[in-house]
Amino acid sequence: MTGSVLNRRTALAWGAATSVLGLGGPARASDDASLRLVVTFPPGGSTDIAARILQPRLAEAAGRPVIVENRPGAASQIATQYVAKSAPDGNTVLVSFDTHAINPIAKPRLPYDTFKDFAGVSLALRFPLVIGANAATVKAANLREFVAASKAAPGQFSYASTGLGSMNHLVMEDLKRRAGIYVLHVPFGGGGPAVQAVLGDVTSLTLLSYAALRGQIAAGKITPLAVTGARRLPELPNVPTVAESGFPGFEAYSWIGIFAPAATPPAVVQKLTRDFQTALNAPDVHAKLTQSGFEVMATDSPGVDQHLRREYERWSAFVRETRLKLEE
Repeated sequence: MTGSVLNRRTALAWGAATSVLGLGGPARASDDASLRLVVTFPPGGSTDIAARILQPRLAEAAGRPVIVENRPGAASQIATQYVAKSAPDGNTVLVSFDTHAINPIAKPRLPYDTFKDFAGVSLALRFPLVIGANAATVKAANLREFVAASKAAPGQFSYASTGLGSMNHLVMEDLKRRAGIYVLHVPFGGGGPAVQAVLGDVTSLTLLSYAALRGQIAAGKITPLAVTGARRLPELPNVPTVAESGFPGFEAYSWIGIFAPAATPPAVVQKLTRDFQTALNAPDVHAKLTQSGFEVMATDSPGVDQHLRREYERWSAFVRETRLKLEE
């Protein structure tokens, strides 16, 4: 009996030591643990919509349950800090929005380091923003007409963003500067609240993914004025790009990236990357995402890290040049 107990203790001690020292084989996520996708915004926004489209196929690829967990607030900081401090075991990942690149510009005292506290998994998606206006109160059929109306009635219009320093905030401020118009900025806590602000005539318009606006566009409650990408959306063939609307060269995309805690072993990150790529490229998921206005990117780990750095540098330069205020 004593020998049996000692042998068991010895085995447990050896198992713990090999785990710590990395001698027990390649590190991997726990097969019996769920994979948690921590989304930075509440239900109804682009990141949440994309995560839930992806969820079933990702569970198949990973061979374990996948849970979508919304942790909104503080311009994505709550969810981001939570993942940064999570165990680096491959069981918890951040489904980040473009705010991941912008927050270190807007908020110099973040409770985490954007570039040191995370391991990139994949640049999953990108998508142009649709500039959508309240169909009942904004008498404009396209962006050109809206710009003309804004110039004729300065201060009459407002727009809802998903927060100070969000991509739709920066994109609209860039557009305002180029057009020479004033449109009041009203920040909200996510895409869902921004849509409700437009529907309730709290603001005149917003800039969100087609996925977030599709239902209201179809119902005739929101008028799509323009899209911010280089090409028109196949789902909105009659809606011009911003570049076609009098602003040559204008192009901007929101994006969704997947990040794990920084100390996650490379083998685990690589497995996560493969799982996300498999799910994103599954024909049914690819079709649903495309129909919702997303462009599937499905990059590897270096791809998302490089994209994060490029976006940070682009918008850092814009904020410095314009002296745009990104904090209350």
